[in-house]
Amino acid sequence: MATCAARRALTVGSRWWSRSLTGARWPRPLCAAAGAGAFSPAATTTTRRHLSSRNRPEGKVLETVGVFEVPKQNGKYETGQLFLHSIFGYRGVVLFPWQARLYDRDVASAAPEKAENPAGHGSKEVKGKTHTYYQVLIDARDCPHIVSKERGQTEPRSTEAVTFLANHDDSRALYAIPGLDYVSHEDILPYTSTDQVPIQHELFERFLLYDQTKAPPFVARETLRAWQEKNHPWLELSDVHRETTENIRVTVIPFYMGMREAQNSHVYWWRYCIRLENLDSDVVQLRERHWRIFSLSGTLETVRGRGVVGREPVLSKEQPAFQYSSHVSLQASSGHMWGTFRFERPDGSHFDVRIPPFSLESNKDEKTPPSGLHW
Repeated sequence: MATCAARRALTVGSRWWSRSLTGARWPRPLCAAAGAGAFSPAATTTTRRHLSSRNRPEGKVLETVGVFEVPKQNGKYETGQLFLHSIFGYRGVVLFPWQARLYDRDVASAAPEKAENPAGHGSKEVKGKTHTYYQVLIDARDCPHIVSKERGQTEPRSTEAVTFLANHDDSRALYAIPGLDYVSHEDILPYTSTDQVPIQHELFERFLLYDQTKAPPFVARETLRAWQEKNHPWLELSDVHRETTENIRVTVIPFYMGMREAQNSHVYWWRYCIRLENLDSDVVQLRERHWRIFSLSGTLETVRGRGVVGREPVLSKEQPAFQYSSHVSLQASSGHMWGTFRFERPDGSHFDVRIPPFSLESNKDEKTPPSGLHW
């Protein structure tokens, strides 16, 4: 993946189009003190004991890539900060922060269960709190090592990407920038490196300039600032929704992508990123999804199917997380989505995990088309 900084994606053939990530839980003790070595699984020169073979891609060993820094408990990381992702383990660099509203239903005040309503609001009144996320670039060398082990198979998985609507009349065509992700503040394991180009991504040198007098020593070029400003409406992360059921935590981040005209009607598009985390040691496998999609036009659609994005991921102690992105379109400027994932235990029993309800909101005042490929 990330063979080019920006590329034309295949025209979408249905309303669902997606990508996915799986992750092995990286050892937390690595970031316990400053000065510890930072290691990545994408190399073949130095064996380290910090990452067990069951977490390491087969046939690969670990390479020292820098020196860990103390993670920040307060404040934000600056543009140019190098890091390892604490769950997925990839190397990355911070481009800029986003201040999102996190709606965590796990900490919401308890309230009696209420009947499901078309707006998708459930049983708890949830108050959002400010939480920092970061727009980041993923090192292309680590993309082949983000793998999924399902049914005895080991298959490379695509990294995250940010998608944009194409700038022409085809309302279903999407563009993608591979190797671009959103990372929560607590998932950042910061490190420093003496390498002037420590991250391999075709946008790294286009966006960042090495300046040894700065800390971190990578500063934003005007290209990055212009790209952020021009694409702000479609990059912006504003709301994050989280809920845990039976130790399976579901996090949803929706993004508005824009509106297109099709057959004399307006079609509004959203992208949403979902992360599933197994907070327990028991192995479970996702088997089914059940979505309900309510449109402001008054329609309520039900979508059922096997797995997600063509997969039925296994969440275990070794690989506890799975992340994917998908898309939805409505013929209305807003709506809601909610639903459940059905998981299977090793003994064959099943249980349903709630997907926290989230709004699909558009920026109806924004008339400029997305500019994902313009610099």
